[in-house]
Amino acid sequence: MRTQIVILAAGQGKRMHSDLPKVLHLLAGRSLLSHVITTARKLSQDPICIVYGHGGDQVKVALGEEQLVYALQNPQHGTGHALQQAMPYLGDAPITLVLYGDVPLVSTELLQPLINHATEQLTILSATVADPSGYGRIVRNSEHQVTAIVEDKDASPAQRSITEINSGIMALPTVRLKQWLAKLTNNNAQKEYYLTDVVGLAIADSVPVVGVCTNDAISIQGVNSRAQLAQLERHYQQQEAQRLLQAGVAISDPARIDVRGTLVCGRDVSIDINCLFEGNVRLADGVSIGAHCVLKNIEVGAQTKIEAFSYLEGASLGEGCRIGPYARIRPGTQLDHDVHIGNFVEVKASHIGPGSKANHLSYIGDAEVGCDVNIGAGTITCNYDGAYKHKTIIEDHVHIGSDVHLIAPVRVAKGATVGAGTAVWRDTPSGGLIINPKTQQHLPDWQRPQKDKP
Repeated sequence: MRTQIVILAAGQGKRMHSDLPKVLHLLAGRSLLSHVITTARKLSQDPICIVYGHGGDQVKVALGEEQLVYALQNPQHGTGHALQQAMPYLGDAPITLVLYGDVPLVSTELLQPLINHATEQLTILSATVADPSGYGRIVRNSEHQVTAIVEDKDASPAQRSITEINSGIMALPTVRLKQWLAKLTNNNAQKEYYLTDVVGLAIADSVPVVGVCTNDAISIQGVNSRAQLAQLERHYQQQEAQRLLQAGVAISDPARIDVRGTLVCGRDVSIDINCLFEGNVRLADGVSIGAHCVLKNIEVGAQTKIEAFSYLEGASLGEGCRIGPYARIRPGTQLDHDVHIGNFVEVKASHIGPGSKANHLSYIGDAEVGCDVNIGAGTITCNYDGAYKHKTIIEDHVHIGSDVHLIAPVRVAKGATVGAGTAVWRDTPSGGLIINPKTQQHLPDWQRPQKDKP
């Protein structure tokens, strides 16, 4: 059944103690609201309506306009008032599903039963919890039918003992919803227009009210504080770890891995402790990731080994590479198969050919490196003249000694050897040895400087 979706996202989030709108705080590298929108798009092809308020301009800039419409709630007078602001922006879909921008973990599996029959009834998503304080309570009669939702501040002592809470998420027949919203009043302790009051209006109109209760309370938990956000982050990461373990990934400690995006792994992948994966990451068969590594928007070829404390972003690594420890691979880098990038080596916007190595303390930027090249310790591609970046080309089978400066634009031709300590500022012939003439002198009468005695 065609469904239109409203996401209420106007709250300030005072308990976050932040200038950032609450719904833009990050969970697993994405805003809370972004998680909800992703779920909503799996349920409806209609444009999604975002009701925004506090920090509204930030919300619109963060989300953009694609398949979204925006309704401003200013000032905020409750959830019922928020939905009233959305109605002029909605279409004629038979069902309206109401979601919340600070409830990021709700799933399509929980939501689909709500909309299956919502043309004939009002359906509420609820949960049973050990501590219901602060939440609205689901009131049922002796036949277990929902008769009311009572907000915590308005509840009687008997109602506060109820452990079934309202998530706020509900699916409603659109035609009826418009009628009920027009009848809402603010006769309550908060002097707000509660969306939950439509339950009483539905019952008065003989429309069935059905509560779909879940035991997975954390999936409908809203974020109102930093502590709650941290709790949901850990829950999300535990789910990701379990998903990877079930797919055969060897994770040293499931409590110490963070996935902030999409991580796709082949067979026999191993991940050590405290690794962070951001954006889109693909690890082919047999990849090994050492402890404390960060991988962001990167593809890693089969049997490649990334040692501890390495940072890799925006790159493509071939098969059988060896990276790190303490290596940095920056955006625009492509490593062919069997490349070695060692400790304290940084590579940026460069293509390094098969079998080439830079094992120690070097910087390779804006370079084209051929196959079977050896780059010695302390080698620097001097690619920046203060205004523009320039390219260094190192052809196949070149051997570069330690502490070499390659002053771009420059080409080192095939098979050449560059002696240690050489500054290469012009293109070289192939083969042979490239050095800067040096004279070593001994000054026997020279005295080492001494500190003045006190």
